[in-house]
Amino acid sequence: MVLVPLQGDAAFGLLFGLLTLLVLVAAVYWTYTDAKTNSDQPAWLWAIVVVLAPLLGILLYVLLGRN
Repeated sequence: MVLVPLQGDAAFGLLFGLLTLLVLVAAVYWTYTDAKTNSDQPAWLWAIVVVLAPLLGILLYVLLGRN
């Protein structure tokens, strides 16, 4: 196997993808833990909503999900 160093665009894409994944995981974790204490609906349901539609899911949770 030959390892090829990443060029400028590929390195930026990889870094951006990893950062996006990290932000998504943090948003799901925050939503799940917050929903366990501040919501009447199941926390796992809000976590799934945030995974499927991240920006809209967080906005819906903040506006509708919290008591």
